[in-house]
Amino acid sequence: MCAGACPGQDGRMPEMPEVEGLVGFLHERTVGLELTQARLAQIAALKTFDPRLDQLVGSVVTDVARHSKFVAIALGDLQLVFHLAKAGWLRWHEALPATVIKPGRSPIALRIGFGDGSGFDLTEAGTKKSLAVYVVRDPADVPGIARLGPDPLDESFTRDTLAGLLEGRRSQIKGVLRDQQIVAGIGNAYSDEILHAARMSPYALAANLDAGDVDRLYEALRATLTSAVQTARGRPPAELKDAKRRGMSVHARAGEACPVCGDTVRSVFLADRSFEYCPTCQTGGKVLADRRLSRLLK
Repeated sequence: MCAGACPGQDGRMPEMPEVEGLVGFLHERTVGLELTQARLAQIAALKTFDPRLDQLVGSVVTDVARHSKFVAIALGDLQLVFHLAKAGWLRWHEALPATVIKPGRSPIALRIGFGDGSGFDLTEAGTKKSLAVYVVRDPADVPGIARLGPDPLDESFTRDTLAGLLEGRRSQIKGVLRDQQIVAGIGNAYSDEILHAARMSPYALAANLDAGDVDRLYEALRATLTSAVQTARGRPPAELKDAKRRGMSVHARAGEACPVCGDTVRSVFLADRSFEYCPTCQTGGKVLADRRLSRLLK
């Protein structure tokens, strides 16, 4: 029986709390098990060629760790690392299906099996394939991990750490929070939630924030992510996305009432996605221009 979310159920990118939930689940289920099967169904998903994927077979899982939005499974001297990207997810099976995966005809990118008969599939919905798998000797060998900024839930990430990261940046705070090279693990959804909790406009310039702004932002960042991680902890993969949606105050809730002030949550289209905010809580009542409408009116 599949215990994971079905492909296409939710196209939102898994962020730090959901990945933390996956890591905890995999750590509990797989440490001490021998990896007996590693079948690649989408060749483009594998980003490395040395070490080979088949070199993992026969190794025992010794640890599972998170590096921002990357999952790293330690197997002897090697690491199986994956990033679920925007539309990827993990399906856990207590009993791995015996059906043969047909390359190019399935949403499954990679199937991993363990000695007790359990295992998981990495799946990806849609036509744009961004899910990435790596076999490395050290997680730092993965370029995306090597470039990561500090983890905002690490004990060393203080209010002054955040202030230093923001200093002199003439960029909108929404983009700064989502930049993995500045702060690791925060994406579109949780940046919306953090800014709402901090009562801050997504368009505020990072360099213009005063000491009080930084205090509010730091407290909102830590509280929002800590709460989300606690919600995700202990849940099986199939429940993580629904738990994430239920916990959102503004993200993906355009047209609904803000739970703080009752104003209508608004949406703005930016690049290839939208973000949500509350005008009363965050922009002094000002409704931000939606570029989708702006283009239509030209």
